[in-house]
Amino acid sequence: MNVKVVLLNLFLLLMIVSSAYAVQPRPEYPRPQFQRDAWVNLNGEWTYEIDYSQTGGARNYPESKGFGKTIVVPFAPESKLSTVEHTDFIPSIWYHRTLQLPDGWNGKKILLNFGAVYYESEIFIDGKLVTRHFGGSDSFSVDVTDYLKPGTTHQLVVQAKSDLCSGLQAAGKQSLQLNSWGCNYTRTTSIWQTVWMEAVDNVSLQQVVIVPDIDQKQLIVTPSFHALRNGYQLVTIVIEGKRIVSKKTTPVAQGMPVVLDVKNPKLWSPESPFLYDIVLEVTAPDGKVVDRVNSYAGMRKIHIDGNKIYLNNKPYYQRLVLDQGFYPDGIWTAPSDEALRRDIELSMEAGFNGARLHQKVFEERFHYWADKLGYLTWGESASWGMDANNPLAARNFIAEWSNIVVRDRNHPSIVIWTAMNEQWWPEVCEYPRFVENVYDITRQLDPTRPVNTVSGGVHVKTDIWTVHSYEQNGAKLKERLFNGTEFMQTPNNLIEPNHGNIGFNPPRKYETFNYKTYTGGMPYLIDEFGGIKCAETTPGGDSWGYGEAARTRDDFYTRLESQVDALLSISEQVWGYCYTQLTDVEQEQNGIYNYDRSPKFDMQRVKAIFAKKLP
Repeated sequence: MNVKVVLLNLFLLLMIVSSAYAVQPRPEYPRPQFQRDAWVNLNGEWTYEIDYSQTGGARNYPESKGFGKTIVVPFAPESKLSTVEHTDFIPSIWYHRTLQLPDGWNGKKILLNFGAVYYESEIFIDGKLVTRHFGGSDSFSVDVTDYLKPGTTHQLVVQAKSDLCSGLQAAGKQSLQLNSWGCNYTRTTSIWQTVWMEAVDNVSLQQVVIVPDIDQKQLIVTPSFHALRNGYQLVTIVIEGKRIVSKKTTPVAQGMPVVLDVKNPKLWSPESPFLYDIVLEVTAPDGKVVDRVNSYAGMRKIHIDGNKIYLNNKPYYQRLVLDQGFYPDGIWTAPSDEALRRDIELSMEAGFNGARLHQKVFEERFHYWADKLGYLTWGESASWGMDANNPLAARNFIAEWSNIVVRDRNHPSIVIWTAMNEQWWPEVCEYPRFVENVYDITRQLDPTRPVNTVSGGVHVKTDIWTVHSYEQNGAKLKERLFNGTEFMQTPNNLIEPNHGNIGFNPPRKYETFNYKTYTGGMPYLIDEFGGIKCAETTPGGDSWGYGEAARTRDDFYTRLESQVDALLSISEQVWGYCYTQLTDVEQEQNGIYNYDRSPKFDMQRVKAIFAKKLP
């Protein structure tokens, strides 16, 4: 190619990148259920250095005033949107940017917040270690008040380390091999969600727990504060549209519930996703508002009765899709807030009423759109990659998962917690104790939702029984589920796991019955099925999916309808499903949309299948 043409193409590429980030990337407030006005978004261009030998400490990287290369935060260095696209393993990476206190922030408590940094991170300001965090999917915050001075430019340095193949950290669908393969994809290292600062008063809200009670027609708001002082009060206001429906003033106190009556409540559901606005104000003895947080809540109830899951005291059949939350240009990070919303709309347009959010902890903004649009979700961790029989891996997971539940438990759209996916272990191990711990801690942190500890894997302690089956023939799928053979397995089957091997040591009530006559116990759901490979847009031998690839679109529709009809015909026994999956992801070609979100099929025809009524 002519050298001038090459140079011109490079120039145009640079112009495109420059234009894309002339406006700050991901500028929206990242925590819409706990929002303040005094904040500064730190996304944008930072400098960085990959530290292959992990000797940055010896080379004084914590005291850096800038590295030699640039990266766009909050996009991971593996992604196109970061402008780096380094897809090999990154054992350690260092970031730098400057910090300055905005006018009017003097005398305030300054919080530095990270949406997520994968996996182990250390934060330095002017060479001083401020905090260390373990966990790649949970958010964290650090008080940096003592490190910042008005009128001074400070040096912020972030180190992120990842030992993905150690078995000690939850990886999700990040490939443990050099390249993507099967259903494992490009990795995400270091900063992958928004970084921001905010200014708060010393006596200010740290978090709130919001629990709707539709039976007693009330909202219970339980606050925690950064500090307490006599004479300070919390004013909690519930608003419907522009009308105040409930208001209460209470002394500031740690963990003391504020009960607010909500007469004639408008219930939240996929059919009517009404949200109440909530305003929380901390006032000083003189009446001055020193902290104001805007939030919202949905009045809804999720519970189990027999073998059914109920929404707002009525049986509710869930038609879910598996959503892995990968993007061609951002990997784990959505390119925009609109992209998060659009994924939900695409799912609803295909006939689903919700999603199992699979092997990834989604951004809070996704949950916000699910709340707004009326979209049921199952919150899940990125559990693959860890050795759940290793006590240190278990410790790492429990700490991270606990933070995830605490962060997201106020979202009405989340109706089930699914801590892990497809974990299988031999009978003599630490794993059963680990699963019991995860279940108990999840229920303690959030007693309002059912817990599915291990989706489609070894069930030790769970509220719902979930199985995975990629049987492609509808009649055979029905037979396997209807007779319960999907979970009648032995430990020997589980050493080399396959989809559909459901676990050893099932509860006694599951040992002898079959679902032809079963009507009690816990709900039984197939939370992975289908996965019909259809690679028409990406031909080639390296694509991946379940079963023999559909040769034509009509072949796909016929196979899909046979499977959905089979499940609906046994809905009294199998109470809900999750289809694999929403979009293609890299080489995995079994989505109902292409990886770029363009439709792969006649979506009206697809919707007609997934939206079929129960018999």
